[in-house]
Amino acid sequence: MNTLLPRPNVLSSLSGSYELAVGATVSGPAELADAVRRALPVLDLRPGDTGAIDVRMDPALGEEAYRLVVGSRGVEITAGGRAGAFYAGQSLHQLLPDATYRSAVTTDAWTVPGVRVEDSPSHSWRGLHLDVARHFLPKREVLRVIDLMGAHKLNRLHLHLVDDQGWRVESRAYPRLHEVASHRARTATNYFREEPTYDGIPHGGYYTLDDLAEIAAYARAREVVIVPEIDVPGHASAILAAYPELGATGESFEVLDRWGISPAILSPLPPTVDFLTAVFDELLGALGATPYVHIGGDECVLDDWEASAEITAYRRSLGLADVGELHGWFLRRLADVLAERGSRAVVWDEAFVAGGLRKDTMVMPWRGMGVGRRAAAAGHSVIATPVFPLYFDYAEASSTQEPMAIGDAITVTDVASFEPAPSSWEPEERERVVGLQAQLWSERIPDARVLDYRAWPRACALAEVAWAGEAGSDFMGRLERHLGRLDALGVEYRPLSGPRPWQQGRPHRPAVVPVMNAMEHLDEMTHSATSTRPSV
Repeated sequence: MNTLLPRPNVLSSLSGSYELAVGATVSGPAELADAVRRALPVLDLRPGDTGAIDVRMDPALGEEAYRLVVGSRGVEITAGGRAGAFYAGQSLHQLLPDATYRSAVTTDAWTVPGVRVEDSPSHSWRGLHLDVARHFLPKREVLRVIDLMGAHKLNRLHLHLVDDQGWRVESRAYPRLHEVASHRARTATNYFREEPTYDGIPHGGYYTLDDLAEIAAYARAREVVIVPEIDVPGHASAILAAYPELGATGESFEVLDRWGISPAILSPLPPTVDFLTAVFDELLGALGATPYVHIGGDECVLDDWEASAEITAYRRSLGLADVGELHGWFLRRLADVLAERGSRAVVWDEAFVAGGLRKDTMVMPWRGMGVGRRAAAAGHSVIATPVFPLYFDYAEASSTQEPMAIGDAITVTDVASFEPAPSSWEPEERERVVGLQAQLWSERIPDARVLDYRAWPRACALAEVAWAGEAGSDFMGRLERHLGRLDALGVEYRPLSGPRPWQQGRPHRPAVVPVMNAMEHLDEMTHSATSTRPSV
């Protein structure tokens, strides 16, 4: 029975068991009962006044907390809110056989062992990041990722919707964004030479606003919040391919067909703020209540701002000393726009280093928890996102059998050992770490099969740390048992023993950046004045 993942706070065996059948009834407040039903679709649960599953509300528990008791008389769930009921349903599902994770089953009933579970999360932000800009992921795959997140009690899906290599959402106010900026003519196929080679195949795609509304509604039903990212002012090649007049120079760009950092940057002048305000309004209109919007702020090459007489005059009119202060001012202005609409801005750590952020802006320290501590000490909420060990575009092993990756290696054990709020920090700094999030940058993730391989089972370790606060000593044993559920769900994860033959990388795979070398370089850069970096 000790197979729940993530690990609950309290789990104890009780005498007796209960026969839970397909078509059983669930009773209790409709919102909570519906949440349990969504967590257990295989049971085809029916609402009723009394039922095999009885759900009750206790707000004192907290929105995501729950108690689950299974005995000879049935199943009792006490939840602090809809999310708690959904998570109780997920834990109950894990007490059933692996076969119940399949889309169709041949058994009509299962014996559930007697158990008591008392549970609540350690962190409110338990996130997964999808880069759909570099390689587009069709809507059906995004919905599938949401299902997998719900099954693991992950609750923030960060969608990276725009980068140099593509814009991925419809805009009715600025239609050239999806007509022009959503596709590129070709894609670089080599990663380790100065002169790239290309595949000659167009790549693209975008979500309509109706798609985005559907994704958001689907996510809400599974207690997942969509966090859209419009990464500005850098990473702007695709935007400027559609609307070059929004750039710092007005020059024409093409949607970038290679990887790395582009010098393309938006102008910080008022027309750009007006443009982004219109885009935010479209996003918020489609997504509905959106508590967070990520505005990027990373990897900005500010040379064109420095060289522009118009931008320099504007900066001076604002009383700002240099383009670094202008960078911070621009992001604060966007955060103000979002705050007026009830949303909170999230940024990468370069934006914090630039300074001038609103105090309620949340910071993702991808370059390491050293800069994360500085952000926490300055009063910002921090979401732990360091390259090591939360960049899942790095390989799981230093082996030529692994598919091509940006670097190696970040293992399941590395993720399970991560401490989001280090014990060496001051208590008030630790309290400002609201959670953690793994990143799936997609330069080397061209499709959903590779995404599965990169994400799982490392995301299982992420879920364990995010929910329980740390991985239990029995985590690897529970993970091996949990892989049977992933098999039933059809997840093409990386086996713990290494890739299957068809998952292996190309022969004679070139050496890539060791992750610790990359981290040393990034740590040096967080203590420098610049907000740009070479690709690592």
